[in-house]
Formats: sequence, structure tokens, C-alpha cells
Amino acid sequence: MTDNVATEPQPPLPAWNDPSLGTPERVDALIRAMTLKEKVAQLFGVWVGASDEGAEVAPHQHDMEETVDLDALLPDGLGQLTRPFGTVPVDPAVGALSLLRTQRRIAAANRFGIPAVAHEECLAGFAAWGATAYPVPLSWGATFDPELIREMAAVIGGDMRAVGVHQGLAPVLDVVRDARWGRVEETIGEDPYLVGTLATAYVRGLESAGIVATLKHFAGYSASRAGRNLAPVGMGRRELADVILPPFEMAVRESGVRSVMHAYTDTDGVPSAADDELLTGLLRDTWGFTGTVVADYFGIAFLKTLHGVAGTFGEAAAAALAAGVDVELPTVKTFGGPLLDAVEKGELTEDLVDRAVRRVLTQKVELGLLDPDWTPVPAALAGVDTTADPETLRGAIVLDPAANRELAGKVAERAVVLLRNDGTLPLDAGTPRRIALIGPNADTPKAVLGCYSFPVHVGGQHPDVPLGIDLPTLRDALLAEFPSAELMSAPGCGVDDPDTSGFAEAVALARGADLVIAALGDRAGLFGRGTSGEGCDAESLALPGVQQQLLDALLDTGTPVVTTLLAGRPYALGRATGESAAIVQAFFPGEAGTAAVAAVLSGRTNPSGRLPVSVPRHQGAQPSTYLAARLGHASEVSDIDPSPAYGFGHGLTYTTFEWTDLAVGNGTAATDGAFELALTVRNTGPRAGTELVQLYLHDPVASVVQPVQRLIGYRRLELAPGESRRLHVTVPADLASFTGRDGTRRVEPGALELAFGASSTDHRLTARVTLTGPVRTLDHTRRLHATFQAGSPAARTTP
Repeated sequence: MTDNVATEPQPPLPAWNDPSLGTPERVDALIRAMTLKEKVAQLFGVWVGASDEGAEVAPHQHDMEETVDLDALLPDGLGQLTRPFGTVPVDPAVGALSLLRTQRRIAAANRFGIPAVAHEECLAGFAAWGATAYPVPLSWGATFDPELIREMAAVIGGDMRAVGVHQGLAPVLDVVRDARWGRVEETIGEDPYLVGTLATAYVRGLESAGIVATLKHFAGYSASRAGRNLAPVGMGRRELADVILPPFEMAVRESGVRSVMHAYTDTDGVPSAADDELLTGLLRDTWGFTGTVVADYFGIAFLKTLHGVAGTFGEAAAAALAAGVDVELPTVKTFGGPLLDAVEKGELTEDLVDRAVRRVLTQKVELGLLDPDWTPVPAALAGVDTTADPETLRGAIVLDPAANRELAGKVAERAVVLLRNDGTLPLDAGTPRRIALIGPNADTPKAVLGCYSFPVHVGGQHPDVPLGIDLPTLRDALLAEFPSAELMSAPGCGVDDPDTSGFAEAVALARGADLVIAALGDRAGLFGRGTSGEGCDAESLALPGVQQQLLDALLDTGTPVVTTLLAGRPYALGRATGESAAIVQAFFPGEAGTAAVAAVLSGRTNPSGRLPVSVPRHQGAQPSTYLAARLGHASEVSDIDPSPAYGFGHGLTYTTFEWTDLAVGNGTAATDGAFELALTVRNTGPRAGTELVQLYLHDPVASVVQPVQRLIGYRRLELAPGESRRLHVTVPADLASFTGRDGTRRVEPGALELAFGASSTDHRLTARVTLTGPVRTLDHTRRLHATFQAGSPAARTTP
């Protein structure tokens, strides 16, 4: 028999905590209950660093911010926590404990129990101590493999979410316009379609793991004049619409992205942070974006301090909020007291505050942060006694497991680009030989890392702290790959110093060797501490320091030279483009990058990377990209030839391919129709390999000037020796659209050329087709992709 025990009725949940209600209803109820100060508190972050002793986070100080008093702020709430793992080195488990304790404090301090959104950088992996360092985005572009990038992003996102992070500040969708810009390594390439497809894949991966992805930098940052970081942008509306914006549009439409970060720069005098036409009119009203717009770090204050379009921080806050910026990052400067003062003075309405806080709270509801069962304990610490001595947790969370390293190696291998080969490569790993490994990146662990990897971005400020991950040098990788070789090494010179005293030793080793591997390139860093990275812009595309002189001296020895580049941007290589036995390009390939390079040198991996940016022939012919109109190419009226040494999309393999049997279903299509094309690709070489079929469009006569060619589609084909595939391609007429003189997107009737190529400089098959009918106006719902369907592999034949 069971006793009937009376139970006290539970008080009803506040509407904002009730999961049975719809998100809008929960958010509206909360906004009605909040004071103005409580609303504004949700619109900024505080830059913190997790404690390596497991205590609550401590505010991080920066020379662009004032001291933050958390005790004074928290009773009103807090919108974001900035980089708890990415500010100082901290053991992941102890850092997760520090974060959860802080979240518990934040939720307990405010009337509504609202925790903060924690965000981190993830441009080349989770930017935390001990986390896997993946290849930089320029290497993602070199893979031309969206599915692999989606897989990588899902793993990165899973690692972040497991320790309590909610938002990742990636990917970068800036299209390279000038390779002298220091942040080229953070971009995916110089073509908007490639950038859009890879970035969209990355967002899908992050979002699938529950991480709020952030598109940046919206928009135009990469087009700053002379490649100088944060310089003004002078492009016209059509270049903005047809080159810079398409990747963002694709990601907003197709990826499920929930955040966008404004750019630092001004375009034609209008800073992005105060551009309501961009952040509201285009992004929200036209494209339908419903997430949050966050500030690039200190970007709202820059409206006053750098751009001069605001006289006070209150005016800067009002301008940004009115334009559509919802969250100030990294810390409170303008969206605190100055914003409150602006509302109280009537300089902007509380409705604009409500608009922004509604977006922020909607995201917090979607993340489960207002649910009654919310807990600050992240998945990685589930079941762990979080009251125990933090020292007992140290090492309990591993952010660089074997599976991560394997995936990082897979991405790195697919990103290595073989630019030139006279037959010297691949090298038989079992053949004894004397190899001279020469160059500043020969024996440097961090030579594979970009500036936003943790060991460079943060670790460099803590030289006594271990790197946290294993970073085999190129020397280490070559010793493992070629165990029978005698490997001799010397730096020859530094990355960017003018000292040539090491040349003599390097040349002597080269003369006594059977082969030289020249390990050249960049050193990543921030604001002048490197040759590549944020604030590390280049005067020209000559190799930094005296590396070109070293390379020339090695070529003079007569010993075959394999030029190997670990770099963040493309460089002109002078004589090497015609005299090196081979050239191997790797764009900061991450912690498994040297093993990937060694595998390509030995032939254990057949290279399949393709250039996401052109390699210049001359160091001073900038800015130039393959997306140039006729007047942007070599001509008789200028003595500067911008023709690349190796064009966008170029990359060699250790096999050969034959492209045949181009068929055009119908040579004409209406301006609202599509073309049907087909071709056959066959591996005619002795080993399996990957061919990248690239589809370029050329519009010879248009109402406004067009680039000579632009990529509109691509497909990787992996073929065994003798194997062939029939590739069927549907090309919607929408892909021929461009922005006309009146600012609207249009498809015009007339002749087109659709070229299938192995690169922008190697077109194999060209179909000449015609669009018929009236000029057609398009909007943001237009079709964005050609479809590629590969038939079943044909029976193999002997190559």
C-alpha cells in the first residue's frame, strides 16, 4: 500500500523559461520584463581569460579598453564572454571548469538567470591550448573539396561545444584582391564561387555541431588599397556586388549561418559598422538573414577613433545600432554607458535596443540557455566532480586526439599543390641519396601554422609554456619519409632578416648533395611580428628577406632543387619557375603539414591540390587576380605584365588525364533556361589520381565590362589508371548574370563561352553557346550552382 503524500504545486515557469512556448513568445515576454540597462547588458561582451587554476575567468586587459568591473556589470546580465580559452594558455579541462564556474556566477547574478554566449576563434581549428591546428583557410581553398571542409568544421565545432563554447568567429569570406594583404592566409582564395562553396561547407559543419558560425568580414575588407590592413576601400558598386558579396549571399542562403561580423573598413567613405544599407537593407531585408550581427573587435569605437564619422562613443554606438550591429565585441566600450546615455538623451529610440536584444535572446533561447534544465556543465565534464581540486582534472580533456590529427593530415595532403615537376618527383623513399635540406623553414616547428593558430596567436606571448601539440618539422618528416637517405640541413638565412652569412654553408651542402630541398616561405605573426598574418602586409610579392638570393644561389650549384614553400600567400619565385626541378606549395598546412609535404615528395600521396590564388610571375605586378577584364591583362601599352607564373586552379599530379568527347545538348537556351553539357575524363597515366574539372564562363559582349573568365563550377574526379568517367553538367543561365548599369542583376541574350579547364590558364574543351530571349532581371533567389553528375566508371583500359 502506498501512502498518498500531498505535494506542493510547483509555481509556473516564467514564460521565457518555458520550452513549451514558441521562441518569439518567450523572447517577447522576457523583453517586456527587462529594464533598459538589462537589455543593453545583453548587447556586449567582456574579454576574459579562463583561469589555469580553475577559478572564475578574469577580465583580460588590452591597450584599447578600460578596466572592466564584473561585479558592477553582472547584476544586469552579460551578453557574451570573449575567448575564455583563446586568451592565455590554459589546460582544456581546467579551462572548462573555469568557464562553467563563471557561467554559474553570471546566471546567478542577474534576475532572469541568463548565462553568456562564449565565443572563440576557429580559423584554423579551435584556438585553444592543446587543440588541433588544422590547415589555414587558404589550404581549404586548395583542396576544392567542400565535403572534406564540412567534415573538418564539424569536428572543430564538436570540440568547442564540448567544453562550453557557443560561437565560432569563422569563416572568413573575403575574396583576395591583392596578395600583398597580410590576411591572405585567412581567406579561401581569389574566386568568389570557390570562397562561397568552401565557406558554406565550413559553416554547415560548425552549425551541425551546435556552434553559431560567424561570417566575416562583411564586406570589402580584403579590397583595401595597396593591400594595407584596414586601409580604405575604393571599389565600385558592381565590383562589390559581383566579387565581394556573392560568397556571403551563398552562405546566408544555403548554410544556416546564425551570425555575421561587420568589416573594419569603409567603402567609398561609408564604414561597414555604420552602413544600414549593407547590414539591414541587403543582409536582412533582401537576403532574409535573421541572426545576429556582431562587431569586429573594437569596430564600433573605430567609428569615432579611426573613421571620424562619430564625435563621441555614444554617437558611434547609436550609428552602429541603427545600422544593424547587435553585439559589441570584444568588450564593453560603446554599447554600455554611452549607448544608455544616447537613449536617455533621445539620440536613438529604445525600439532599436529592443530590435537588437530580440535577436540576441532569440539565439540564447535556440542554444537552450534559457531552458529550465540548462546547466553550465559542458559535455566534456559531464559526470565529473566539478567541486574537486582542479588539479585532478588536468589532462582529462584531449583536444588533439589521433582522429583529429588524421583528419588534419587528410586536409593537408589534399591541399599540397605541385606547381612544377621536371620528372624529379616523386622520390623513391627506398633509394639511398644525399639530400640537402636548406632554408629558414627546414627545422622550424611553427612554420606550418597561421597567425590565428593558438601557438602563434597567443603562445608566442608565453614562450615558457609548451606548444601543447606535436609539430614535426620538415626535417623530422623527411627523416621519417626517407629513412635510407642521408639528410644534411642548414637554414642558410632567416625568414626575413638580411643576413647572408649562412649562404656559404648552405651552398657547400647543396654541392655535395644529390638533391636540394629548399624550405622557404613565411613566419606567421600579428602586427609586424611575422611576414604573414594580420597587420603583416607586404611591400611586394618577393620572398621575404634574402630568401630569393638564397634560392638563386642553390640553383647556381647545378644540383637539382625542389623548391618547397610553407607560406601564407603566393610569392614570385624568379628563376625558380623555370629552373627548379620541382616546386611544391603548401599554405600553412597545420600540425600534420610537414608529413603531408613529405608524402607528396615521396609519391606516397599523389598531389591533388590546386591553386586558390594565382602565383605571380613578377614580384611587383600587384594588385592582380585572374578575375581581370581585358584591360587587366598584358598589353602593348604597359611594360608591366601581370600574367601569372601559375594561374588560379593550377596543380600537377603524378599521372595524366585526357579530356574528350565534349557534347552540347543544345547550343541555345533562353535567358531563363539552362545548357546541358557532357565530357569524358580518363586517367591515361600509370597510377590513381585526382583530376579537378573546372568550368569557366566568358561573356565576350556585355553591357558592362566583364572579367575575361570566371569560375562557375568544379568537380573533383578520382580515377584509377585507365578509368574514365562521363561527366554531365547542367549550367543555368542564371550563372551568366552580372550587375548592370542600373544596379540590378541581369542575364543578357548573346554568345557565351563555357570552358572546361584544368586551371584558369589551361582550358581543355570549350563550348560556344547562345542565350536567347529578352534581358532578364534576377534577384537573390537566383540559381547559384551548375550541377555535375558523374556516370559510373567506365571499364578500365590499359593506359
